[in-house]
Amino acid sequence: MMKQILFSGVIGLFLTLIGTPLLIKLLARKGYGQYIRDDGPREHASKRGTPTMGGIAFILATIAAYFLSKLITGYPPTYSGVLVLGLMFGMGLVGFLDDYIKIVKRRSLGLRAKAKMAGQLIVGISFAVLSLMFADARGNTPASTKLSFITDFGWTIGPVLFVVWALFMILAMSNGVNLTDGLDGLATGASVLVFGAYTFIGVWQFQESCANAQTLTNPAACYEVRDPLDLAVIASALMGACLGFLWWNTSPAKIFMGDTGSLALGGVLTGLAILSRTELLLAIMGGLFVLITMSVVIQVGSFRLTGKRVFRMAPLQHHFELKGWSEVLVVVRFWIIQGICVIVGLGLFYAGWAAEK
Repeated sequence: MMKQILFSGVIGLFLTLIGTPLLIKLLARKGYGQYIRDDGPREHASKRGTPTMGGIAFILATIAAYFLSKLITGYPPTYSGVLVLGLMFGMGLVGFLDDYIKIVKRRSLGLRAKAKMAGQLIVGISFAVLSLMFADARGNTPASTKLSFITDFGWTIGPVLFVVWALFMILAMSNGVNLTDGLDGLATGASVLVFGAYTFIGVWQFQESCANAQTLTNPAACYEVRDPLDLAVIASALMGACLGFLWWNTSPAKIFMGDTGSLALGGVLTGLAILSRTELLLAIMGGLFVLITMSVVIQVGSFRLTGKRVFRMAPLQHHFELKGWSEVLVVVRFWIIQGICVIVGLGLFYAGWAAEK
């Protein structure tokens, strides 16, 4: 069964390595280039016209890698896997429409705010509602109406509040990845680290699943997750696909992911967290996205309340650029921060299991 994880990761990597340059040529031929803000760092002016909407490459590669790994190994897709992929595709479609209007229709703001929000709400609500259906033989649905950290805890919040909570997470993480996607390779590399962590978590939960309680040394520490191995397959496919995309997205970037990619990545990260019952843990493992989002909140809040800015420019990565750090230096140091967040998150995940044991 573990072959699925290996195959999905390798296929995802291969498809984006060979597929992304083909997409670059197509987008460049059509003139679908990135718009660059005039008020940003001066060094970014040279990026104007770089092909964008590159998220198409790793979205399609991930979906293909998942289903091809199933075809090769003979295992059927699961409801959890299809739901997470559907969330990624739906959010990516909203981002694609936004990018398309910005670039092709030459409307700088892209989708109107209400239309963009409506699209995200439709996708998010659909995912949240469907994730409370399709119970397995043990009665487990893909998602739980309980809040979770390293596993479910506390009282059930009920289906209505769960939908609200899921929507909040989807919107927050999608915006977080979108804000992080401001330097070559930054959001892509940071996402790879989190997908690697979720590959490990899925494998661990599968090995310690309550469905195998009779063979576990400590059944009390088992995980009631519906399809943990399939979540690991998707995380591995995403890790491979994003690594292949990073080959072309790293500085100097030959292509940007655009809102197509950033909204999709934010959505799928949230989907993995919700279905693996590690919702609040995502805030730690995706700490860089949270940090960058908070820098924007602080900047806007401070300016509105006091008329003064805390940072030279928000999001945070541009503040350090304006302080004189090179783009590559900012990206690598921010990757290190994200790596530390992932290590802390995995440490807490393991410590929770060890404490029960």
